[in-house]
Amino acid sequence: MLDLFENQNQQNDENNGSHKPIISEEELSDADVLVELKKIKEELKDQVVVLGHHYQQDDVISFADIIGDSLQLAREAANLDKPFIIFCGVHFMAETTDMLTKAHQKVILPDLRAGCSMADMAKRSEIDKAWAFMQKSTKEKIIPVTYINCAATLKAFVGDNDGSICTSSNAEKIIKWALDQGEKLLFFPDQHLGRNTCFKMGIPLSDMVVYNPNMLNGGLTAAQIDKSKVILWYGFCSVHQGFTLDQVHATKKKDPTMTVIVHPECNFEVTQAADDNGSTSYIIEKIAKSPAGSKFAVGTEINLVNRLAQEFLDKTIVSLSPYQCLCTTMYRVRPRWLLASFRAIKDNKPINIITVPEDIARSSIKALNRMLDIK
Repeated sequence: MLDLFENQNQQNDENNGSHKPIISEEELSDADVLVELKKIKEELKDQVVVLGHHYQQDDVISFADIIGDSLQLAREAANLDKPFIIFCGVHFMAETTDMLTKAHQKVILPDLRAGCSMADMAKRSEIDKAWAFMQKSTKEKIIPVTYINCAATLKAFVGDNDGSICTSSNAEKIIKWALDQGEKLLFFPDQHLGRNTCFKMGIPLSDMVVYNPNMLNGGLTAAQIDKSKVILWYGFCSVHQGFTLDQVHATKKKDPTMTVIVHPECNFEVTQAADDNGSTSYIIEKIAKSPAGSKFAVGTEINLVNRLAQEFLDKTIVSLSPYQCLCTTMYRVRPRWLLASFRAIKDNKPINIITVPEDIARSSIKALNRMLDIK
């Protein structure tokens, strides 16, 4: 797990006691949890705002005041003044929100175990070690870019090393900026977003290498680093890794009129075979603006796909995969843990507060502002 994630767990254990739900599953039924949630949310409406990520289950989303992707939600929170912000998402998202909100506000994650498998694939100690090897391997300037889906410690790294953060929506713009600043790009933690975006920009696969921290020097030689233009971290999203080329072919064979649209966290073969690919917001907008009768097979998290199908009943919207491509760590945020967060606030003993150390936050915000300043 991430070092900062572990530290936060320890901090919460010290300050608030170990993470235990205020109620057990035996004491309240799922239906009763929802009833009490509705009541307590109304009671605390002047103190609490609930942010819900697109990938959350419907029972959680129904209590969200604002719904969106991670950066959108963090930026929305920065404009709020309520003292408590409950972030129904995963750990790195709550960190970003904490960094962008005011000192008097507390950001709460309903379940501290709600992490991100992709973010966990890049630790600060590994990045530091890789960076030292890369710096010794070439005289060309390397600009680091991190996908926003990472720990605050990694955002701080790019902030301190002339790099930037990116999202799936602006990855192409940020990578272009990075390659204007230096000769090489280090992109982490998601290899697929990096590869798909760079290839779209005209960079051949032969100019990209993958650094695997589980191997000596990432499995690369100094000569390979020196020759490459793009160094991709080996990480990936476990949800989007579940979509395959065979699924694209099977979908098109069954119905050639079906538009296959996938998230760029999918692997290279899938994004190349799909009709279109783009960020969560791009997928939502594309489907929303399509004419009645349009058909989409969507390669992204199942909760979002199902919600889109329910919203646009005049269109056919299905998952590209026949299996449930569910973000299991996002799914850890359950209504009863949301209720536990509300109850703790009501008792003036808030739990699961996410706090980024000041020095890490300062460097991370430098990287965030750099991203926002890039035109």
